Amino acid sequence: MRLTNELLEQMPLDELKNFKIPEYDRAKVKEKTLSEPTWLQLGAGNIFRAFLATHQQQLLNQGIEDTGIIVAEGYDYDIVDILKTYDDLTINVLLHSDGSVEKEIVGSIVDYLKMDRNSQDFNRLKEIFRAPSLQMVSLTITEKGYSLSNSAKAYFPSVLSDFTNGPDKAESYLGKLVALMHERFLANATPLALVSMDNMSHNGEKLQTAVLTYAEKWLENDLVSPEFVDYLKEKVTFPWSMIDKITPRPDVTVQHLLEEAGLEAMSPCETEKHSFVAPYVNGEETEYLVIEDLFPNGRPKLEKTGIQFTDRGTVNKVETMKVTTCLNPLHTCLAVFGCLLDYHSIHSEMDDNELRELVKILGYHEGLPVVVDPVILDPKQFLDEVIEKRLPNIFIPDTPQRIATDTSQKLAVRFGETVKAYISSDDLNVNELKVIPLVFAGWLRYLTGINDFGEPFKVSPDPLLEELNLSVGFEFGAEAIDPALT
Repeated sequence: MRLTNELLEQMPLDELKNFKIPEYDRAKVKEKTLSEPTWLQLGAGNIFRAFLATHQQQLLNQGIEDTGIIVAEGYDYDIVDILKTYDDLTINVLLHSDGSVEKEIVGSIVDYLKMDRNSQDFNRLKEIFRAPSLQMVSLTITEKGYSLSNSAKAYFPSVLSDFTNGPDKAESYLGKLVALMHERFLANATPLALVSMDNMSHNGEKLQTAVLTYAEKWLENDLVSPEFVDYLKEKVTFPWSMIDKITPRPDVTVQHLLEEAGLEAMSPCETEKHSFVAPYVNGEETEYLVIEDLFPNGRPKLEKTGIQFTDRGTVNKVETMKVTTCLNPLHTCLAVFGCLLDYHSIHSEMDDNELRELVKILGYHEGLPVVVDPVILDPKQFLDEVIEKRLPNIFIPDTPQRIATDTSQKLAVRFGETVKAYISSDDLNVNELKVIPLVFAGWLRYLTGINDFGEPFKVSPDPLLEELNLSVGFEFGAEAIDPALT
């Protein structure tokens, strides 16, 4: 059996009894979505398919919504080619900490498109952006996707080219997004929400800054009208959000579980751009999504599925709590030292008493003192759950190697806010921080690509890797020099 529409249409229900399946007419949902799109997602990654798509399926199952999600991928087009062979279906596998497993065939995604100007898909995207029915565009494009410049504050060549060439020839990821917004402006200037759901503080603000930078540069070059910039400022919103769910790369154990259930062609593959993709996603049961309720053209009723909508201040507090103190810093700490100590799973690191104690000090002693309580989530309880339940979950096949990806882009966000809070505090002493500087030192050690056993390991992808390698001098086994003697 292959995961296709035919499977859902022809397989007897008793043979699908171990799977949750769509409880709606998928053909009708697709027809309505293509004619009156309401939700476009940029980024076909795991967290979107394992989290957001499943919540829209809940709304479809309950008859609360009647349209699905269209996905556009702007970085790795191979993902689209692979997933479309499964009729846009995904299997979401929940791995509970008690060892139980839930399997759901998700059909809320009705189409995958490439943000490729040379394909018919881009013309389809123009049509979608012109549609007055479109309520929101969500993004999960990773933290680095919002960067327009390098560490020296110099714009990337592709971005500079877009500034000169304008919306009709924009080629960068965000440049094409702003070009599509220009299509909407020219067609009807209908309001819209652009919602970053990426794992970073002030994500909505970062997206807004990037979008307006393109528009203002185009205005300076007389490539758009002043009214377009006004439209982006007055009728387009950029809600802030906090998303949290561990969704590792597709795991072969899960693949075998699905194959034992009779499904074919479940094998994950790695694309030329090193994306890991499969017709299934696997993740933990714990999930949080808190969004600023700022949608000028309406939105799906996701509050019916447990997603929380609130004000910007509360979102900021929740995001800051998670990203800078209670989860992400712990992940980065485990990633760095896990690679150096040759661990290949996060849960096995939590069995190491020294590493477990390290992240406890990082979370409870260095992080919690600067957390501002967001009220809707208790910081101490959140951290307890992370350390006692989520990170040690032996059924979550997450790896330090995956989390170590793009660390150069994460360090300032995940640790900088805590350091700044200590510096500005009258009661806290920044010199008392021990684990945070240790993580930075460990990361420099990690960049050598030699683990603590003297063996080489593959350093995870990072946009600054070549530059960083030039700045690190290290000789394994050399005698350490006491800084006090130099």
